[in-house]
Amino acid sequence: MTTTTSTPVAMTIAGSEATGGAGAQADLKTFQALGVYGCLSLTCIVSFDPKNDWAHRLTAVDQQTLADQLEANTAAYDLDAVKIGMLGSPATIDTVARVLTDLKPRNLVLDPVLICKGQEPGAALDTDEALKARILPLADFITPNHFESLSLSGMDEITTVAQLEEAARRIHEASGAAVLAKGGVRLEGPDAVDVFYDGETLEVLSAPKIGEVAVAGAGCSLAAAVTAELAKGATPLEAARTAKDFVTEGIRERLASHAPFDTLRQINRA
Repeated sequence: MTTTTSTPVAMTIAGSEATGGAGAQADLKTFQALGVYGCLSLTCIVSFDPKNDWAHRLTAVDQQTLADQLEANTAAYDLDAVKIGMLGSPATIDTVARVLTDLKPRNLVLDPVLICKGQEPGAALDTDEALKARILPLADFITPNHFESLSLSGMDEITTVAQLEEAARRIHEASGAAVLAKGGVRLEGPDAVDVFYDGETLEVLSAPKIGEVAVAGAGCSLAAAVTAELAKGATPLEAARTAKDFVTEGIRERLASHAPFDTLRQINRA
């Protein structure tokens, strides 16, 4: 029996990040903060190792368990949007791609996590290639960070806003999806800059930098906020603008910890 509700419903397909700052935890908190009901299909479990420079320790969820979660969520809800985060392996990518190809969900948002710290280089490359081949063509909206924009665009460097704009154009041309290319604090200058491009509209979204160091959970929360807004019926550009404001506020209200990074806080807007 399919649940019927007036509340928008979004699913995140992502990994758990134990401290709550990123991954599925950030996604679900973002959905809640923006008035969207969230469900989760868990792909892996990531825990930092404080005895080894806070490196990632990754445990994959077995494929049958992942498939069972996807089956339950897609049967229970008429999903208004789906977000894809950390997948972590070609096998997981294959499982997710098969389900989403059949489901053809509205508003599929891809946060293209290409590299997980701690993966062997060969395994990471295999995952990257599988993601580009199987998942990228399914996406309606893509939110690459600086490194991912370099990889997906084929550019040698992105150090200026003009280059970030070019990267967004190239990624859109390759995928057909709306793109929100994240420059954040990686570009020089007083502002944290992201670029939106959907084939027609190019818009630079900027806000004054709050520190010069990236905040954990910002990328996950940005993509989750886009997902939530699309689930509520916003246009891609409207979703990008709201997501930028949401993340800027979350960075301003960030949480300090004993880890060597601060964490974004998802401020309730529902």
